[in-house]
Parts: sequence; C-alpha cells; structure tokens
Amino acid sequence: MLEVLHHVEINVTDLKKAIEFWGWFLSELNYEVYQKWDRGISWKFKTTYIVFVQTEEKFIDAGYHRSRAGLNHLAFYAESREHVDQMTAKLKERNLYILYQDRHPFAGGADHYAVFFEGPDRMKVELVAP
Repeated sequence: MLEVLHHVEINVTDLKKAIEFWGWFLSELNYEVYQKWDRGISWKFKTTYIVFVQTEEKFIDAGYHRSRAGLNHLAFYAESREHVDQMTAKLKERNLYILYQDRHPFAGGADHYAVFFEGPDRMKVELVAP
C-alpha cells in the first residue's frame, strides 16, 4: 500500500519549547524520535515523520499565524472518542489552550469528535476520533 504522506517540516521560533510540547504529544500518539541535530528534531510513526527546525533569527520577527497563507493546522487520528477525552484531560493538566471550548468535542460538526488546541507557536492542532 502506498503511504499518503512522507513528511512535514515545520520551522519553529523556539526549538526547546517545540521539543517539550511536540515530544509529549507525539509520544502519546506512538511517534518516536527519528532524527536529531543541533537545529532540529523529527518524530516518526510508521513511514511518516514530522520535522521541527529552529527558524533562523532573521526570520523570527515575521511570526506565524494560521490565518495567513500557509499551513492552517495539523490533524491527527485518535484511537477512539475515549482517547480524545483522555488527551483533552492531559492537555488541560498541562494548561494548554483548548480552542472552541463552547462547542467541544463537536467543534468540527455533529459527526466530528475532536479536540482542537494550540502548540507553542500558536499552530492549531487537532486530535480527531475515527
């Protein structure tokens, strides 16, 4: 079977914060550290990997916003609705901002069970039940 996505590479403003946030979250989804170097790190699950690279100082001021042209958010599969609920509790324990709290867990629609939250650069992340 052909895998659909090979990898995604994301520039981050603070690699240390990215490693702290993404390392925890991706480990919860069974990703494992794949590559590591001075200015970056990647985590891999099966054949797909996600790379985080420290943005060069001269580009940091431009910042990131998901409403601009470019990546809006990353969405990951949860194992089940219960997994979404467990991860939502863990996100709250870590004081991570949950988006669309007034519509959670159906912010994506009546048949879409998910939690939406923000990473360190305010990139939206979604964890959705199958």
